[in-house]
Amino acid sequence: MRVIAGTAGRLQLKTVPGQTTRPTTDRIKETLFNILAPELADCEFLDLFSGSGGIGIEALSRGAKQAYFVDSSRKAGAVIRENLIHTRLEAKGHILIMDAVSAVRSLAKDHEAFDWIFMDPPYRQGLEQEVLYALSHSPLVGERTRIVVESDLDTRFAYLEALPFEIYRVKEYKTNKHTFLRLCGKEPNEKRRMRQEELA
Repeated sequence: MRVIAGTAGRLQLKTVPGQTTRPTTDRIKETLFNILAPELADCEFLDLFSGSGGIGIEALSRGAKQAYFVDSSRKAGAVIRENLIHTRLEAKGHILIMDAVSAVRSLAKDHEAFDWIFMDPPYRQGLEQEVLYALSHSPLVGERTRIVVESDLDTRFAYLEALPFEIYRVKEYKTNKHTFLRLCGKEPNEKRRMRQEELA
């Protein structure tokens, strides 16, 4: 695994030992960042389920102002730190060793909206749904925020009907996909129902 482009371009990154993480392949990462590139300069980037930190480090290498890396594994945190030092990006990287939902709640206490939020949770466990519910009422998401969810091809997002997010782009690969989300301004169904009951 390597950094594709930017100040740390072509540098090799360490990966977390074992099978607990699934690094995004260089080819898929390159495609993803071709999409993100126009809006990366000086952005605030949140990398959830970071693993080795390859996505957040790629964002920093390409001009992000700072990136937050979140992973519940201490081994992953140690590898992220090594990779940040190796790429000379440690001053712009912040590592949180905790689960993604807890990190969303913790960051919400003193951080404004991120420009990009990326998550690559373990497949078929519904973790992306839990995180999106947490983000749906969080100050970490604003009108300019874009969320990217990496998942297997069979993952469905029908539950977004209950959340203030909309899908505006999907990029499919052979075995997985990236789903791009943004705020759509609608009230979640439950809030609408409660408001209607108050007005009745």
